[in-house]
Amino acid sequence: MSTRVNWIKAIFFICAFCLLAVAPAQAQFGMPGKPAVNGPWMNRNLSPDQRADLVIKQMTLDEKIQLLHGMGWQAIFGNPTSGPAVRSLGGAGFIPGIPRLGIPDLQMSDAAVGVALGARRSRYSTALPSVEAEAASWDPKVAYAFGALIGTELRDQGFNMSLGGGVDVVREPRGGRTFEYQGEDPILAGTMDGQLIRGTQSQHVIGDIKHYALNDQEDGRSFANVIMDKRAMRETDLLAFQIAIHESDVGAVMCSYNLIDGVYACENDYTLRDVLDHDWGYKGLVVSDWGGTHSTVKAALAGLDIQMPGDKYFGEPLKKAVESGQVPMSRIDEMVHRILRTEFAVGLIDNPSQPKVVDPMHGFKVAQYVEEQGAVLLKNADNQLPLNPSMNGTIAVIGGHADAGVLSGGGSAQVDPAGGNPVLPPGGQPRTVAAYLAQWIYHRSVPLDAIRKAAPEAKVEYNPGTDVDAAAALAKSASVAIVFAVQHESEGSDLPNLSLPGNQNDLIAAVSAANPHTIVVLESGGAVTMPWLDHVSGVLESWYPGIRGAQAIAAILFGKVNPSGKLPITFPKSEAQLPHPEETKQPKGPLTPDPNMPFFKINRRVFDVHYDEGLKVGYKWYDAENKTPLFPFGFGLSYTTFAYSGLKVTHGNALNVSFTVRNTGRRAGQEIAEIYATLPASAQEPPRRLVGWKKVGLAPGESKTVSVSVQPLYLSIFNVARNNWQMVPGEYKIWAGGSERDLPLSETIPLTGD
Repeated sequence: MSTRVNWIKAIFFICAFCLLAVAPAQAQFGMPGKPAVNGPWMNRNLSPDQRADLVIKQMTLDEKIQLLHGMGWQAIFGNPTSGPAVRSLGGAGFIPGIPRLGIPDLQMSDAAVGVALGARRSRYSTALPSVEAEAASWDPKVAYAFGALIGTELRDQGFNMSLGGGVDVVREPRGGRTFEYQGEDPILAGTMDGQLIRGTQSQHVIGDIKHYALNDQEDGRSFANVIMDKRAMRETDLLAFQIAIHESDVGAVMCSYNLIDGVYACENDYTLRDVLDHDWGYKGLVVSDWGGTHSTVKAALAGLDIQMPGDKYFGEPLKKAVESGQVPMSRIDEMVHRILRTEFAVGLIDNPSQPKVVDPMHGFKVAQYVEEQGAVLLKNADNQLPLNPSMNGTIAVIGGHADAGVLSGGGSAQVDPAGGNPVLPPGGQPRTVAAYLAQWIYHRSVPLDAIRKAAPEAKVEYNPGTDVDAAAALAKSASVAIVFAVQHESEGSDLPNLSLPGNQNDLIAAVSAANPHTIVVLESGGAVTMPWLDHVSGVLESWYPGIRGAQAIAAILFGKVNPSGKLPITFPKSEAQLPHPEETKQPKGPLTPDPNMPFFKINRRVFDVHYDEGLKVGYKWYDAENKTPLFPFGFGLSYTTFAYSGLKVTHGNALNVSFTVRNTGRRAGQEIAEIYATLPASAQEPPRRLVGWKKVGLAPGESKTVSVSVQPLYLSIFNVARNNWQMVPGEYKIWAGGSERDLPLSETIPLTGD
């Protein structure tokens, strides 16, 4: 009997201990207890729109206004001790909910490549490879897995809204956020981002797409007035958003900092009302970039729904504008409806987050999978790669802090490195937020260790590359030299050029002169120039490879994985080949504190940026101007080879393209088969545009038929006079092959257009 009593006591104390343990966890993670609300809007059989309208009928004006703005920087970086802000998780944004109606707090986090800035609250987040790496896989399944992991880890940490989803077309390859975007082609970018957002929202987290629109450079981004004609706008930058929004039913669109034809993006009638709302029928909410709101009445009437991070315009001033009749109550109700409708549609209210410890093993698996699918083999002279795992010579590993980790991109996308930054900047840890966001941060996935594990019989030696002569001496004595070269990008500023910084070009030149078996592994956010290209035997573009980057790189270098990634951007030979060899810079002016972004001083001078290349973005520019780039769009090598044959093009309601791809080599591999179209001359388009692709896996000697249905939209031009898309009647030439400049198959067919 006493034993039974003791067991009962033990169970009682264990339960009590668990309850006490959960309480701090709830405080740390902001665990939302599901509100005991039984209003008619909690009926899941109703549509999201019906449920939102039922809630709105119960709301006061103050409650409505409360949902239309954040609580400021104090809720993000401060340590509030009273009021609703106490519930903030310290993510990038916080909007208190309405408990009496069962409306939860909106807990927002930056999440371009993983849940950002978690270490300040001892949260671990998986550092995924860059979005550019995900785009380089050309595989919608990879994009979905990328987004689903982000959604999962957001929920695990108590967040319910992502601020990732970058899809700005890469017009300016020196842009500081190229690594956050999906490349230069709107169809590829929109498709991949749409799947990424679908993955995120599958976890009952509100997805986001940004930066809407034309935020194609970082220098002077807050006051850059982008000048572009409407046809070019709709067929390039806006088309990427259109496709992604259509494929994902994304919950939130973030408007950008810049001006568009003289009007700020967050109060721009054309982009917000005419295009997003009217033409695309978008039902979600529009949130400003942080500090991107510039007015109350104008912004509200143009289509902005939420000001972030504070309430300067959409707090008390918006309430007064309603009371004075400047903003009708119907518009306020529309704003609130979009927010609530989104929360119901995504499942945020019916499936509130239940915070728990992040599963790092699952994150490792996804991160390595993305990198292995997205790394691009750019050169492999004389089949230098893959290296033999059984080699017993010396491998020289040089540069790039390959003894410490792999590089990541900076800014709001920065995922805190587990265990801290293994490569401290000069002067120790930065003391300001601005300095922190700009620093070079490495993740503790160590290439040197991964290479030693991949080639256990080899002697693997490391040289940091700071002394070029010493590095060359080590390379000369080695069987093979692997140079890790790095180029850092960060939000808030653009690269001065596309050259590798520091002495890295000299280092690679010296090492390759000492050892012809030199392989360069690039860790970059985008394109780099390569004056040493002819003198090295191999080049692997790994982008920013994430927390399992070293393992993925080693798997590719030693043949455990056959590379299949292809470039989502063009690599120019030099800046002279770009549409704008010199980037348009903001004129010099006085720096004053930014009232919306207290960590920065800014130059407030508005300046014009003319993207006069118009339709000729990326590879379309090189084709139209008869320029040969260093590496073309869609390019990527494999350890096997592929042959194309048997192109057939038929058309009915859609254009159907089929052909055969055969693996002509001795290794299994995946080929990204690409389809392009040349429109009739009367369309006045660049020579070719991507219209479809498919990734196919093939065993040695195996053949498969690839079939792709091309959407009419992808063959159309935007008619500004009609404010609609149209297919021009005439001869269309369809191409198929392995890259934009390697298209062995073609067929011309007549199409009647409209």
